[in-house]
Amino acid sequence: MDMQTSFLDRLFDAGLLIDTGVDGLYGRSGQFEEVIAAFERLIDKVGGGDGAEAMRFPPGMNRAFFEQSGYMKSFPQLAGTVHSFCGGELDHMSLLKCMEVGEEDWTKDQKATDIVLTPAACYPLYPTVARRGKLPAGGALFDLQSYCFRHEPSKDPARQQLFRMREYICMGTEQHVTDFRQSWMDRGVEMMKAVGLDVTIDVANDPFFGRAGKMMVNNQRDQNLKFELLIPITSPSNPTACMSFNYHQDSFGLKWGLNLEDGSVAHTACVGFGLERIALALFHTHGLDVKDWPESVRATLWG
Repeated sequence: MDMQTSFLDRLFDAGLLIDTGVDGLYGRSGQFEEVIAAFERLIDKVGGGDGAEAMRFPPGMNRAFFEQSGYMKSFPQLAGTVHSFCGGELDHMSLLKCMEVGEEDWTKDQKATDIVLTPAACYPLYPTVARRGKLPAGGALFDLQSYCFRHEPSKDPARQQLFRMREYICMGTEQHVTDFRQSWMDRGVEMMKAVGLDVTIDVANDPFFGRAGKMMVNNQRDQNLKFELLIPITSPSNPTACMSFNYHQDSFGLKWGLNLEDGSVAHTACVGFGLERIALALFHTHGLDVKDWPESVRATLWG
């Protein structure tokens, strides 16, 4: 049995994750949720003094904004759309017949709705902020948390299809947002140390699609636009990204019309915490029963 399956099976056996029959789609136990809640309180403690404006969006976003974001150009393989039955009574009868026979795909006549599954917590934020008009001269800071969807079924419990991302997003001048990113890289390492996790930070890239995507990958890496905080979960040689630190330059500023008071295009950066991944790293490192975790870790999380 490979290492990934065994860790996943151990999580199922302990009742921490609940099997739904679909890879990457799991229920969570109360104990699992309590670990996430405790870690989020730690995030609040570290970032709370920065004065970020909190917003919470549902895990679905406006399809028009999703289209405008350009996500399909870069990551068509990860996107999820919401389709529904939009027919009349005759269509309903043929749908039921189709389902009874079980031979045909009953979803083939479903129509796309105006909702797309949110691919990253920050996607609904940019058009929301753009509608407000110009950003203050000192920039702006936002605190988001959302379930996100990425279509990548896997037996690796750290690669889920529906998962939560907590994010801080900074908008302002290049200097302002790159300083923000650097300070969170330092904070991230300190936070993980406080909960007994071994981490490395490395330059990274997003999984851009196709041949054109290769250029995007090289560009992102060459310019150090993305860093990840890595923790071994299912493989020591291939650690998992549990935090990411992204500098978008002025690309989102241009795309969404985000401008500062002086009319200049805003630069943006975000820091993301993969909440399930951090919980999994804690269970993998310290054991599946939180009562057995080191006292210092328990004190950090539960005081």
